Amino acid sequence: MQHCAYQFTIGGHMDGPLLAIDRLDERPVVEQIVEAMRDAILTGALRPGDRVASTRVLAAELGTARSSVVSAYEQLAGEGYVELRQGAPTLVAQLGGRTDAGHGATDAARRRRPAASAAPAIERSPAGRAERTAGALGARPAPRLDLRPGRPSVTRLDERAWRSAWRHAAAAEVPVDDPPRFGEPRLRAAIAEHVRHARGFACDPDDIVVTAGTSEAVGLIGTALGDRLGARPLVAVEDPGYPNARQVLARAGADLVPIPVGEHGLRLDALRGLDRPADAILVTPSHQYPLGGRLPVAARLDLLEHARRTGAVVLEDDYDSEFRHVGPPMPTLASLDGSTADADAAVEARENRRVVLIGSFSKVMTPWLRLGYAVLPHDEALRAAIAVVREESPSPVPGIVQLAVAHLLTTGVLRRHIAATRRDYAHRRKLVLAALGDLPGTQLVGLDGGLHAVLRLPGHDAVDAVTRRLDAAGIAVARLDEYSASAGDGQPGIVLGYAGVGDRELADALALLRAAVLAAPAG
Repeated sequence: MQHCAYQFTIGGHMDGPLLAIDRLDERPVVEQIVEAMRDAILTGALRPGDRVASTRVLAAELGTARSSVVSAYEQLAGEGYVELRQGAPTLVAQLGGRTDAGHGATDAARRRRPAASAAPAIERSPAGRAERTAGALGARPAPRLDLRPGRPSVTRLDERAWRSAWRHAAAAEVPVDDPPRFGEPRLRAAIAEHVRHARGFACDPDDIVVTAGTSEAVGLIGTALGDRLGARPLVAVEDPGYPNARQVLARAGADLVPIPVGEHGLRLDALRGLDRPADAILVTPSHQYPLGGRLPVAARLDLLEHARRTGAVVLEDDYDSEFRHVGPPMPTLASLDGSTADADAAVEARENRRVVLIGSFSKVMTPWLRLGYAVLPHDEALRAAIAVVREESPSPVPGIVQLAVAHLLTTGVLRRHIAATRRDYAHRRKLVLAALGDLPGTQLVGLDGGLHAVLRLPGHDAVDAVTRRLDAAGIAVARLDEYSASAGDGQPGIVLGYAGVGDRELADALALLRAAVLAAPAG
């Protein structure tokens, strides 16, 4: 059979568009399905909200492999044409600003319109909430397209499983007490298992403390360190690095000392050269934030040896290690601690005694949860200090949230979600490389893992020109100098997230960014 066709059912009637594939066509079946459905949507034959055939039904009708239909639907979802959610029907997406398909519009004009799926993603981001609040006060409105880092995609979230998790949590008996100080036991056990599978680090549920994200974890440890020392702790931080973490540590009473970052991450020579050894070291060794360097194993061992000799606590921010695009994942510092002990310190071997491994579900699922964790070392004095802080300031994570996330973890929902989004992010990473990888006078870094990229520019004048043009188009990115720990001493460049938008929106934004860079001052 050379031709196979399927007529979509709309509103219970066989009056939908005809999708046909040609066996004699040299194009792959996936490409033919994508093009046919894309044309049907752009011409209005399929309209926003229309339910399309399941992958199983369409594959049977067309006489092709179901995997081909799955691949076609995934591509259409990535481009923003359909809404593909596990456990729910596949629907035609609302194309930005259009209530009707508009038979008179050209295909090119339609393709330039942003998909409305960006709006709920902005609503779910912390930056989006801040923009929305500022807009209510008469300040700058929210951007049309938010490419600032830290915004994951939620389009792959299994909505049926998500709702089931919350129903399961709501069905539990309502307690009369606060949640346990270190977290709900079921969640702590699930997190320990997640860390073992995702990061290869074996820990016990008793090692886990549940936190309201990374920032709260950092603030908790900073406060506990100050209490334990009876003085303001000196904390070494990466420069450039995570601004929120610096602010939280400062509010917790810590003194900060910036340590420059090299190609592979924290510069250990600068750390060793401090006049006063740091009491704690905040580091992102697996994907330095924001520049993306990866600390080699030898340097990790050297860092742990330095911490052992100086008595420092290492805060390992493992913020997006689930998404590795190039090379295998690196071992956590926590899993290596003890490997550096010399013959005089053999008692410390095979046991994590000084690394606090910090993780969050903001990047792997959604910041809407505001839930993270810290895996504590076998340091009884530190644990006791944290317990005192938690006693005075109970966990801000509601118990029902902890129960729901525990259900998502134990039922495998999160593991499947990570696998699905990893494929999407790898594809969008390729779009970024193709659009920005060959720009003269620039350097594209940070793409070996995670959800963002850094485009180094020749000077701050170029950054100003590029951001002005993006602002005028309603596209938000972050400036690299905003991550500097020293005011007025930041590096020129921009930081953009590529996870929380569809492929079409991202491609349009990247084309505009490329044009803006090419038109910007060269130095």
